[in-house]
Amino acid sequence: MDLWYISYCACLLCLVGRIRALSHSIINQSQSLSDGESLVSEGGTFELGFFSPGSSTHRYLGIWYKNIPVKTIVWVANRKTPIKDRTGVFTINNTGSIQVTSRTSGVIWSTNSFKATKSPAIQLLDSGNLVVIDEKGIYLWQSFDYPSDTLLPGMKLGWDLRTGLNRQLSSWKNSDDPSPGELSDGIELHEFRESVVWKGSEKYFRGGPWNGEQFSGAPDLKVNSVYDYNFISNEDEVYYTYQLKNKSVFSRLILNDSTSSRQRYVWAESSRAWNLYSLVPYDYCDTYGLCGANSVCIITDSPRCQCLEGFKPKSLNSWNSMDWLEGCILSKPFSCESKDVFVKFSELKLPDTTKSWVSGTMNLQECREACLKNCSCMAYSNLDIRGQGSGCALWFGDLIDIRQVSNGGQDLYIRIEASKKAGRRVVNAVLISLITVAVLFGLVLFRYYLSRRKTKVKGIVLGRDHWPSEGPKEDLELLFFELATMVNATDNFSSNNKLGEGGFGPVYKGTLVDGREIAVKRLSKSSEQGLNEFITEVKLIAKLQHRNLVKLVGSCIAGEEKMLVYEYMTNGSLDSFVFDQTRRTQLGWSKFFEIIGGMARGLLYLHQDSRLRIIHRDLKASNVLLDSELNPKISDFGLARTFQGDQCGDNTERVVGTLGYMAPEYALYGLFSVKSDVFSFGLLLLEIVSGKKNRCFHHHHHHGLIGYAWRMWTEGTPLELVDSSLEYETSSMSEILRCIHVSLLCVQQSPDDRPNMSTLVLMLNGESTLPQPKEPGFLRDMIPVEITCIRSSEYDDSCTANEITFSSFGAR
Repeated sequence: MDLWYISYCACLLCLVGRIRALSHSIINQSQSLSDGESLVSEGGTFELGFFSPGSSTHRYLGIWYKNIPVKTIVWVANRKTPIKDRTGVFTINNTGSIQVTSRTSGVIWSTNSFKATKSPAIQLLDSGNLVVIDEKGIYLWQSFDYPSDTLLPGMKLGWDLRTGLNRQLSSWKNSDDPSPGELSDGIELHEFRESVVWKGSEKYFRGGPWNGEQFSGAPDLKVNSVYDYNFISNEDEVYYTYQLKNKSVFSRLILNDSTSSRQRYVWAESSRAWNLYSLVPYDYCDTYGLCGANSVCIITDSPRCQCLEGFKPKSLNSWNSMDWLEGCILSKPFSCESKDVFVKFSELKLPDTTKSWVSGTMNLQECREACLKNCSCMAYSNLDIRGQGSGCALWFGDLIDIRQVSNGGQDLYIRIEASKKAGRRVVNAVLISLITVAVLFGLVLFRYYLSRRKTKVKGIVLGRDHWPSEGPKEDLELLFFELATMVNATDNFSSNNKLGEGGFGPVYKGTLVDGREIAVKRLSKSSEQGLNEFITEVKLIAKLQHRNLVKLVGSCIAGEEKMLVYEYMTNGSLDSFVFDQTRRTQLGWSKFFEIIGGMARGLLYLHQDSRLRIIHRDLKASNVLLDSELNPKISDFGLARTFQGDQCGDNTERVVGTLGYMAPEYALYGLFSVKSDVFSFGLLLLEIVSGKKNRCFHHHHHHGLIGYAWRMWTEGTPLELVDSSLEYETSSMSEILRCIHVSLLCVQQSPDDRPNMSTLVLMLNGESTLPQPKEPGFLRDMIPVEITCIRSSEYDDSCTANEITFSSFGAR
């Protein structure tokens, strides 16, 4: 017995010694780290060990945040060569080379070997950097030089020109596979260095060149309370880096393959989740080369692409049909003999710098003269915009990927045909004076005319009596269509062109004279959407620019007629796919999952990233439209409400929306917030998974579809909710289960328990731990509603119900 006790104590001491060794941040030659053990940085910020991503069983050596409950991987060693079992071991040899080996496959991954080094060791720093150090503490190798998909504070994104080392980010393929995906991010080494995100071998997003303050096409990169940033460019190195202002704050920059974006997240301790801080591409104009050569993308214009002054479309037919890839050419070739051939453009992301030349010593005047001396020179600009500006950058050949930047950007001087400006100099001083007086007099008359008669709207003139008595008469950058144009486009609102009808009136397909297809929402004269709701929708959508929100082309007001003109969505609304078993089969789960992600990003933009916080209040399948590629676009903003600053909700005496999609607190008490939209989103998820409409779902007296889903969840059989006609691979089962889980989190009774959209996006992408849902909010038994279900061979459970807006049920 005594012998057994002694042996036991000896083993225990060995184990304690082993754990103690690993509790330090250093591993030396005599030590190793096996699967199941971990190495923690000295301050306890980061941890290194073996892990399995998502639903995968493969093992990888990686680094993650130690004290954040959502396991967030920031670096992976063997991302291309997973270990198939749990026999992985992490070691360092006498040359300072570190290795990951497995009992079954031998060496899985290793670093370069160095000359024999005395006492090499591996250390995990509190910055998240894994380093190999010699006895003098000199770094022989560091993980910061070989990033995965994440850029941490203090990391360098760019080049070491002395060694040719290029530090690039590369996305994970998906949440289950950390091997390099389609996206990569780094610095291009042209004369004028700039940041670029690639998708495969093609440029996908260009942040623009560094102008001394920021990258000219990255307006989100500005002075803020979270982090400081810098760009270094000299003979030895070219890189971007950032540092956190508050060491207690966690922030990371990642490439996300599933959303095709570069995202910055900040950890929110209050919600215990990563909140999306910024992302690129931000809008349609961020698409690389969208408008072709010698043109500018202006996100608030329609069309977005405009030829630069002095240029014309290369192919007028293509340009008018919104095919801008051929770009623009000079209206008339310029002459190298003239010296007055530059037009100044402001607030631009500078063109692609592939064909550029720079000088740090020239001033702007010298820069102009240098451009004039070379007939291939098309534009010039300052290299650095700080102070009065300094340095010179020249562009040769076509100007590619220019966009207007509302917050940031810089001046660009573009060369055009000389006579366009030379002729202006022959006017004598007397004539100029007369013209000046005439113009001033005309402006006075024009302002008087506007003050008495009309309010200017870009492209249209609307009478003041068309606008509500309260609120600003703001300029809306939209087209105005005459009633005759709408009549002709829709064949006099022919029933053959009718696409559908909602609570506010019918929607018709139309074709303009230039061939563009449109959808015309014609407000019913008996509709409860009056002028206020109409103006609300116009003003809201005019300001919204996101790939997952429907684009408003223009409007029409004529007498009692009020119409909204949208881009035409080839595939109609989402409900035509969700509730039709044949079309569901054609789509399959993978496409539905993409649609779910797109809807989530659209709502995230409305709630958090748009200029105003917007609550939709009527999210449902029929208000999500699908374009030709089945990309979802949220539509119908007639009931939406906007808020400034941190306000995220309100209450109302007039409850409006569609019964069956409303959150209980809104339907019963008029209380609405961003969490009301989250509730509707959760219901929509359940409908997509089940193929059933919540409003006409009956199953053993449960509380509609929500109640049925809750019962299946609590009984441990959530997959019984999945429609049998939904085509999906076995590998997609985890995505479906995650969506059911997320949907139940969205429809919880208390709004405070429901996640916000930034957290939802992370949850859907598998980047956030999912808490257990609480009991959902059952609305069906609280409010009586007459529903008639119709059985047919085409739909399993289609139904008709009153979908118009309704008022509150009683006094508050």
